[in-house]
Order: sequence, then structure tokens, then C-alpha cells
Amino acid sequence: MWLSSVAKAFHQTNPYSLTIEAAILQTIAYADVFDYPLTAEEIYRYLMGIPASRATVHASLHSEPLSRLLTYRQGFFALPGRATLVTTRCWRMEVARKMWGRAFRYGQTMAALPFVRMVAVTGALAVSNVEPGADIDYLIVTEAGRLWLCRAFIILLVKLAARRGDILCPNYLLSEHALVFQERTLYTAHELTQMVPIAGLAVYHRLRQLNQWTAHFLPNADGPPRRVAEHAPPYPRARALAESVLRSRLGAWLERWEMERKMRKFGQQNGSSEAEFCADWCKGHFQNHGQRTLEAFAERLRQLEELL
Repeated sequence: MWLSSVAKAFHQTNPYSLTIEAAILQTIAYADVFDYPLTAEEIYRYLMGIPASRATVHASLHSEPLSRLLTYRQGFFALPGRATLVTTRCWRMEVARKMWGRAFRYGQTMAALPFVRMVAVTGALAVSNVEPGADIDYLIVTEAGRLWLCRAFIILLVKLAARRGDILCPNYLLSEHALVFQERTLYTAHELTQMVPIAGLAVYHRLRQLNQWTAHFLPNADGPPRRVAEHAPPYPRARALAESVLRSRLGAWLERWEMERKMRKFGQQNGSSEAEFCADWCKGHFQNHGQRTLEAFAERLRQLEELL
């Protein structure tokens, strides 16, 4: 029976042993953790575990048994009994539409700061799944040796944005020496493939190239999820001058001082297994969001197994 084969596939350690139907169900179940029904195109892009063509994915969605099992409304697919999430997603998309302009403007401003080499929107806004007052999350790549000084400049922008009622969360900074991710989970693969680059497309493509392990989890999720027209950061001469000055011994001293100061502070408040700090990265993930997401996903799979 096909249903029993899907239930068994949920426990396979090798994702490439999945059937297309099981892969689609797992893909929708992962998105369900975020109350996020998917379009057919999104299911194709984030199909879990096996590569498949658009035609195969679309045909499977509209054929037995998925056509009977899944909820379909207004172009979105959801798990059984989760039809109300379509209304939630449409509302969140409208909220996100109004936030994207600010996210791009702040991202471009970050890109103009000394030592910034790439800026990308991550988290909920990257997939337009936000509610009013949500944070705007960013992943930022910096020049090696000046990550903490760069972060200090960015925090000044964060404070200025807060006065306008915008919450910027640059919670992941990497230097160009640390583009290879050591944490290789389904959650991290989603974060990398969902992020939307705003500036530094060449660095973005190098980051993706160096992390091709994401294809083990999401083999169809190649390249950025949406087209972005990159603009050159304003005031390039001023930035070049500032970088030249701060590559001095004074800049090196300021970098060490800021790094040691912030690492002492973060060390006192860090009770998270996901937050990490060193000269080449500042990963301010204090809420263990990745671990909680994977636990919730596992629970969705258990519920589906009972249903099947």
C-alpha cells in the first residue's frame, strides 16, 4: 500500500529513498510548522530529499492520493484540516509587502557601511510570512578581520531604525573566511536557500557554491528565491576611505577591543546551543529556534504517520 510506504519513509535516514508523494508531504509538513501553506511552485523549489521536475511535482499534487489527502485553496496546499492557514498566509503576505521596501532600504544602507560585503534578508520576511511589528532579520558577510567593528556600525543603524519603529535584527554575521557552514541541518539548509540577497550578489553566489551540501536536503532550491536588482552602495569613496583608515593598527585594536567586550557580554547571557561567537562569526541565535523548529517538524511527521 502507498500509504504504508509513506509512513515508513518518514523514518528513513537517507532522504533519497523517499517517494515523490512522501517528499511532498514532508515539504508541506515542514512549512506547516510556520503556519505556512505552499504554492505548487514553492513545493517544487523546497521539495525535500529528492530532485524532481516541476511537471512531476505538479502532476503528483493533482493526482491520487495527494489530491485527496491535501487541503487545496486559492492556489495553496496545506495539511488536512489546515485550510484556515490560507487566510493567515494571505494576510501575512500583505503585511510583508509593506515591509519589503523598508527592508531593502535598510539593507542597502548596511551595504554602504565599512567592511560589509553582502547583506541578505533571512527569517520570516524572506518568505513573506510576517505579522505587524515583526523583526527584519539579516545575514551579513564582512571583510575578514573587521567583523566586530563592522557589527558596531550596523548596531548604530539598528538603533536609528528603532526610533522609527522598525526592528532590525542582524543576528548572523560571517567573515569572508567563514562562508562554509558547519551546522548542516534541514533548518540551516532552509535558511540558506530562502534568504534574499540585497547587496553583494557575487559573495552570495560564492556562499551558495561553498555550501552545496544544502542539495542533500533541498535539491531543487538553487539560486536566490526571488530576483533582486542590485544597486551599487552609495558614497563608495567615503566607504573606501573609512576602510583604509580602519585597516590601521588603531582599527585592529578597536576590533579586538569590541570583540572581547561583546563576547564577554554574550557569554554571560548565552544559554543557547545555537549562539556562537569568535573572530569570524557572530551568531546571535539565543532562542534555539532551529532546534525547536526541527522538534516541531518531527511532531508533524508523527501526526501524519498516525493519519496515514
